[in-house]
Amino acid sequence: MKDESNHQQAVELLQQLGLKEYEARCLVALSRLPQGTAKEISDISDVPRTRVYDAIRVLESKGLVEIQHSNPQRFRAVPIEEAAETLRQEYESRTETLVESINEIEPVQSDEDDETTHEVWSLDGASAVRNRTQQLIDTADEELVLVIGHEAAITPDLVEQLQETYASGIRVLIGTPNDAIRDRIRREIPDATVFVSGLEWLESSSIRESDDTVITSMLLVDGETILVSSAHETDTGTVIEEKAVFGRGFDNGIVVIARRLMATGLFSTEEPKIADE
Repeated sequence: MKDESNHQQAVELLQQLGLKEYEARCLVALSRLPQGTAKEISDISDVPRTRVYDAIRVLESKGLVEIQHSNPQRFRAVPIEEAAETLRQEYESRTETLVESINEIEPVQSDEDDETTHEVWSLDGASAVRNRTQQLIDTADEELVLVIGHEAAITPDLVEQLQETYASGIRVLIGTPNDAIRDRIRREIPDATVFVSGLEWLESSSIRESDDTVITSMLLVDGETILVSSAHETDTGTVIEEKAVFGRGFDNGIVVIARRLMATGLFSTEEPKIADE
């Protein structure tokens, strides 16, 4: 049963990386054989024999399969590490081409004012939240304030980025919900200003005991851009289904409130910058 599940997962992942179903099934089948004929591949993969040849030709053109021109022809998959690297390079190439293509498309003019300071947007998914967090940190010019609500928010990539941000001359303030996380951050980012936020409720799931939602982090960039991420916490402490809200502008109520909340626990001389409120 487990083999069947792993087999199906492998096929689905290959399809997500750009292969068609028959191509993915043939490649997974070959990964289970030292080498095989079209008939053997068909028997294992449930791909019609006449379609195996078409799928193999595509896989060969992608550098994923080798062919021995014997009678009958025999096929074998390249080592899985090599295949994964080939697919990764193709995926990255397509992503780069996508970015270039979209950037070259002429934008459509909107009737809305591009300079609006009242905007709130939502993001869904751990990858989207992580990417937006990294993007916002990169835009910091003067100051970065990060209040951590759950230890899961402290990833190696985030620590490295915060270290680089501080090294570039940007003021970095990091709030933590307790002394233990504060001490960990001080060890990993010794030059940043680290404080216990004073927001004890960040450590609790919710006002309602039945709600397992936790605030994972609050990010404030240059006193005008805020991102608040939340997630559901499992019984084992793992966070899942991460979401975030994102606001920008000095006049945005969410940004104003967040700035004041995030200053809790700082000395008055260290409070995050507040623009002419």
